[in-house]
Amino acid sequence: MLFLPELIVLLSALVMFLVSLGKPTAPTIHRLAVVLGAAVLLATIAGLGLDGSLFYESYRVDRFSQVFKLLIGSATLIVLLFSGTAPGVKNDVQAEYYLFLLIGVLGLMMLVSSVELLAIFVALELSSFAVYIMVPMRSRSGNVVFQMESGIKYLLFGVMTTGFMLFGMSYLFGLTGSTYLTDIIDALALMTSEPAAMVAIMMVLAGFFYKLALFPFHFWVPDIYEGAANETTAFIAAVPKIAATAMLIRIVSLAAGDSENLVSILLFCSIGSMFYGNLCALVQTDLKRMLGYSAISHAGFVLFGLLTFGADGYATSLYYVTGYAAMNLACFLVICTVATNGENLAIADLAGLHQRSPLLALTLAIGLFALAGIPPFVGFTGKFMLLVNAFKQGLIIPVILAALNTAIALFYYLSAVRMAYCTDPEKAGQTLQPGPLRAGVAVVLLLIIIAMGVAPGGFLQIAATAIAAVL
Repeated sequence: MLFLPELIVLLSALVMFLVSLGKPTAPTIHRLAVVLGAAVLLATIAGLGLDGSLFYESYRVDRFSQVFKLLIGSATLIVLLFSGTAPGVKNDVQAEYYLFLLIGVLGLMMLVSSVELLAIFVALELSSFAVYIMVPMRSRSGNVVFQMESGIKYLLFGVMTTGFMLFGMSYLFGLTGSTYLTDIIDALALMTSEPAAMVAIMMVLAGFFYKLALFPFHFWVPDIYEGAANETTAFIAAVPKIAATAMLIRIVSLAAGDSENLVSILLFCSIGSMFYGNLCALVQTDLKRMLGYSAISHAGFVLFGLLTFGADGYATSLYYVTGYAAMNLACFLVICTVATNGENLAIADLAGLHQRSPLLALTLAIGLFALAGIPPFVGFTGKFMLLVNAFKQGLIIPVILAALNTAIALFYYLSAVRMAYCTDPEKAGQTLQPGPLRAGVAVVLLLIIIAMGVAPGGFLQIAATAIAAVL
């Protein structure tokens, strides 16, 4: 029973592999993928109360890992629901596409439960290589021809950061004589000020910085966001970041908060992400590229919560990345619906969206308002709590810089909303119906964004309970 969610994902992937041997239609494959995604989500819900360890104590099942698996399962199902028949994916590899998506989910779920360095490495590579393969599966609709280039870039950059991480793991083993995180915690508590320990920790963090799109391991984001299919980008933008946050919490908690070198490095990465992401997003015309640079900025805010080296900061980071996933998925739901043929969507293509589809325009507006940090949505509440926790730690100048970045971000988020509401569609009378399934998903995402922002207490309590399992 301890391995129940992962086992269901594995069986789902096997089912999709068997389906790939035949020639079913795209709607049939999509319906099956949604059913399998729902089964995975139910398995994660059933596994919330599980507690124990597997594989010689290298795999920990507790409230922390199970909450993250629930978030991964929920985000994956939402992506499957609004993807439709995945028009951005080649018709002849639709089953294989969902096969690799499920393998990626399996790797991410294994990652959040891994508490041993080699187990972490294997889980990370399993999740990464599945997504590497998904990127070039994009069809050539909309005259997009650089998906292969994007896939190669994603692979090469990923292999490079994996090398950094593996080298750092070898340092940790050499310093502590163990590959288990519990043993490493005890050993590193006495040597976090040593240069070798700092180098080891930062090299291991590099692998998860890459997943989270954090500066200076952000360089893959805009090209992959633009080159991958809209459905694939939606998955990359939300699901791996949840698992990366879980592992950052585990790794950062290895070091003591009084390590000035580590705090300085994390501050540099956090503030650098905010400024780089927001300033580059200001000049973007492609909506996915804009959201890609936005992701770099938000990664800086997620890391901001870890700088407190305390339970409150970790819980707030968990809360924030959950809200970020909901905000991002709301935006990508609109992209996947408006881009009916799977083409890339320019910001100018949003012209008159409020007339074509009031629900999609509202979904996009609330998603972007929340990303910008406008109250009463989850983006504002999450940023406010992150900044308050950092202020209590005496990080006054970083808090001011983070607040300044929130102001910068308003410009490019509101420019997209202005295009949707303050312009007329190119063709008069043009309408866009999202369909009952996508409309239902949009309403659910809007409710999550508003509820988490207006009444964060319950969500924070769940996050605090999850964090307590690893501290």
